[in-house]
Amino acid sequence: MSPTDAKLTGASEAATTEYLAAQHQLRCLIEDPLAHTDAALAEAPGFLMAHALRAYLHLLGTEPAGIPVARECLDAARVLGGTEAEQGHLAAIGHLVEGRWHAAGRVLEDVAIADPHDLLALQIGHQIDFFTGSSRMLRDRIARALPAWDATMPGYHALLGMHAFGLEEMGDYAAAESEGRRAVELQPRDTWAQHAVAHVMEMQGRLDDGVAWMTDNQADWSVDSFFSVHNWWHLSLYLLELGDLDGALALYDGPIAGGTSAVTLDMLDASALLWRLHLRGVDVGNRWEAIADQWMPLAGAGNYAFNDAHAVMTFVGSGRSAAADEVLAAQDEAIARDDDNAAFTREVGSPVTRAVLAFGAGDYARTVALLRPVRAIAHRFGGSHAQRDLLDLTLIEAACRAGQDQLAAALVGERLAWKPQSPLTRLFAQRTGLHAA
Repeated sequence: MSPTDAKLTGASEAATTEYLAAQHQLRCLIEDPLAHTDAALAEAPGFLMAHALRAYLHLLGTEPAGIPVARECLDAARVLGGTEAEQGHLAAIGHLVEGRWHAAGRVLEDVAIADPHDLLALQIGHQIDFFTGSSRMLRDRIARALPAWDATMPGYHALLGMHAFGLEEMGDYAAAESEGRRAVELQPRDTWAQHAVAHVMEMQGRLDDGVAWMTDNQADWSVDSFFSVHNWWHLSLYLLELGDLDGALALYDGPIAGGTSAVTLDMLDASALLWRLHLRGVDVGNRWEAIADQWMPLAGAGNYAFNDAHAVMTFVGSGRSAAADEVLAAQDEAIARDDDNAAFTREVGSPVTRAVLAFGAGDYARTVALLRPVRAIAHRFGGSHAQRDLLDLTLIEAACRAGQDQLAAALVGERLAWKPQSPLTRLFAQRTGLHAA
């Protein structure tokens, strides 16, 4: 609910101060919102929305271990009564812990329609739209609320930053960049808005602009931010496209942490960067081992297909066939369940995971056969256009290695229309005999 418009059930003044501090940190993806949430609950154990926020914080990382914690939060909050809006948040959490991402998003959609100032409902809904690959809702969920806001309201920067990302994912790059830059001007530590502009430059192939954007205000988004690894990853993508492979490796070994983070979202970025380097023929040495070690406890999780595919990249890189088989078995179990990840896995996750395994085994024709049918629907298992570009890069490389020259040339032709000035695109064009204007 919107704390400015109605009383928060069970809150004290001191607890509300902690709760609002946690929300600010979550909006910017900085510092430690969980610590402030726990402090709010210590002040007021019956603070319903603090329990809800604690549940959300344990669910949005797609960590399997976060689900039972969120259940405990939900159980504690359900006995506290609450307003209609607060009950909406609890209903959304109930759906999330059962793996019903789409239903949770719809509940929060209604909560925000009833109160467009409920920034928590908007932000959690926005993240759900990201995890479900709903580009249109990434934009439109926020667009609906914009008329009720103006720049004098606390948190307005976050609304702009979220809308910017939705605009970018829908291909409205000029508007996305404008709103993202405005959000960062209003709040330099809004790392989601920072990343929305980074996405624009990635999609437009503005590599030098991207490097400048990420380095000019580096301290604002990289210091004490739990989203910093992802933004460093964006910088690494520019370096890869420019052909600075050593620079990308240096980022991996430095701020991307070389696979030492046990946070799933950080592990995704580390895995994706190593796989991109692998596709380029770069020997990454023993780097696969550390990140594969981090994925091992999650090999049988089967709770989010996007994670499975990245885990298997590291198992291929480190030669861990038994771990890869564990992922496949978990995916088979996931497909048999009655939750949203069943569809994520069946439609996209399983074919992608098996394509990665085929690539690792040198069966490039099978890689092509598995990836081609899912290209147009890959958004269904989540992620952004920039993240899912890894599938296109893998497909192009597999087609080249499989000797499917006409297909490879056709795929590179697509990329020439998208990123004609990219050194990587020109390298692909040389390999396939295309003329890059």
